[in-house]
Amino acid sequence: MNFHRKPYTYIGQVNLKVTDLNRSLEFYQQIIGFQVLNQTEKSAELTADGRTVLLTIEQPDGVVAKQGRTTGLYHFALLLPSRSDLAQFVVHLSERNIPIGSADHLVSEALYLSDPDGNGIEVYRDRDPSEWTWNNDEVAMSTDPLDFRGLLAGVRERTWNGLPSDTVMGHIHLHVSDLNQVKPFYLEGLGFELILRFGGQALFIANGKYHHHIGLNTWNGVGAPQPSANSVGLKAYTVVYPNVEARAQAVANLQRIGASVSEEGEEFLTADPSGNRIRLVI
Repeated sequence: MNFHRKPYTYIGQVNLKVTDLNRSLEFYQQIIGFQVLNQTEKSAELTADGRTVLLTIEQPDGVVAKQGRTTGLYHFALLLPSRSDLAQFVVHLSERNIPIGSADHLVSEALYLSDPDGNGIEVYRDRDPSEWTWNNDEVAMSTDPLDFRGLLAGVRERTWNGLPSDTVMGHIHLHVSDLNQVKPFYLEGLGFELILRFGGQALFIANGKYHHHIGLNTWNGVGAPQPSANSVGLKAYTVVYPNVEARAQAVANLQRIGASVSEEGEEFLTADPSGNRIRLVI
């Protein structure tokens, strides 16, 4: 079951601001394993399959370092196709002496690291949906220790050739200022479903009964301010709708609840109440 292709709504691309394009390009190619699809003096489009842009990085004029305790990116998450791919990635990071965090979330196994500017990255693999546990409409998720011994036992080859071609943008996790304020925007507006509430601190939402396409948290503080426009971090991300009708419905719903939506070329642009910018595409 592919929750990141039609007929589902999913996260397609993340656009980041960085302080040094060349430094970031080296990291995203050599450490994460992207290929460069297109590049200009100030920006680059990165891909895993040579066709689909998953990540755009750009160096704005007057860019300033990442600001703490603001809304914006917590991490973007790259979904690898198999457990052996994740194991090979662990070996690769170990050989490069890259510090990582890790977790077993029951639905997935995940690694965590940051780019040179402190932008958060998750690289993970999903367990088969048949192994997920549902309690009515809520999926069981946890943060347990990752079984590295079991994971690495599946490494058949110790060669690493970058991201597999069928890597996708699995989800995005955002800092917001108020969960009650953003909840209607994402559920009634964009059309996602609430999958899991983590106390009063985080919401996990998805389409098609995935464990989550978007995470929302207040871990930077309730009422956290928005970062400055030229700050390192998230510039925007795309929500991909399965067809024109589904996107039109989302646009109408957003306007009905009072969200601002503008049209730019073949895309619609909006922002959640915490200032996280979103491009609605098909």
